Amino acid sequence: MTLAAWLHTLSPFILQFTDNFGIRWYGMAYLAGFAVAYFILIRLARRGLALIPEDRVGEAMMWLIGGALIGGRIGYVLIYDPSALWSFSKTVPWWELLAINNGGMASHGGMAGVVVAILRISRGWRTETGEIVGRCPPLHMMDLVALVSPFGLFFGRIANFINGELLGRIVTPPGVEGPWWTVQFPQEIVSGHAPELSPQQKNELYTLAAQHVAPGEQLSTRGMLDRLVHHADEHASVLKPLLSSREPSQLFQAAAEGLIVGILVWCVWARPRRPGVVGAFFMIGYGVLRVVTEFSRLPDAQFAAPRPMGLSRGQWLSVALAIVGVSLLIFSLVRKAPRLGGWLSQSVPAGDIKESA
Repeated sequence: MTLAAWLHTLSPFILQFTDNFGIRWYGMAYLAGFAVAYFILIRLARRGLALIPEDRVGEAMMWLIGGALIGGRIGYVLIYDPSALWSFSKTVPWWELLAINNGGMASHGGMAGVVVAILRISRGWRTETGEIVGRCPPLHMMDLVALVSPFGLFFGRIANFINGELLGRIVTPPGVEGPWWTVQFPQEIVSGHAPELSPQQKNELYTLAAQHVAPGEQLSTRGMLDRLVHHADEHASVLKPLLSSREPSQLFQAAAEGLIVGILVWCVWARPRRPGVVGAFFMIGYGVLRVVTEFSRLPDAQFAAPRPMGLSRGQWLSVALAIVGVSLLIFSLVRKAPRLGGWLSQSVPAGDIKESA
């Protein structure tokens, strides 16, 4: 049985106050990922399977959140949109580098920021008496982060799908019915990846867009199309023949980076392992699966070409990440270090673990 492609009409807002301001699913995805990470780390600390004191988990999370957000944003700007460094506007937040409300976070940059946070957390905290508590091997902290990261990656990719961003490859062109598993994204109209339309299709598209121009209002062509995307559900029957049917690459990556990588790292750390092993498997699994799934995803419009050896910029960064993971795995296995963690293990007094570490 063949069903038609599904038209994406999801709103990026959970609660919208103005045209461009409100509570977004994208922000809630980050909050959900950080909340899950916090509760898992609290649980591991209580069981003595993490070297972070339970009362310092909240502080550690603040460092990780800062590292992920700052690193993710700076990474995106440096890798995909350097012009944001010198782009300013008259609206909040004025500097495009800070405009995370418009999206634009790079997972590779976020990982780099988290590494910086890990190095800080592993140094521990000095108490009022001058004693340092919570000091641990950086590789152990990396394992903990690897254990909780897939949850945030999963939520983030689902938010990408809701936003209609990071579009997948075209399966059928406009006017041709797509298979049931494909998705038609109205956002493609303004994405830079819009397929070529016939003169008749272009006329129909702009006729629809013109319906959302208020009397006496001067709107640019981009503004008209933006409004049409926002009101896509009102024109479903007319708009569907004007859109291509695409692979839902965001859902593929949610399954790969969130579910599969998550299962991998949790299985690896079911029993105690040397510090660094779990983090290494995360890097390898994420890197390999990111390379594979990005074949179904279009690169950002400004980086459509060239593609050295057929790989996008994101894929090459993932290849490098996988290589680092393999190197870390070899290093972790050959060095003599106590085995830590193991969520299937019985609880171990924190003091015993610290002495062995």
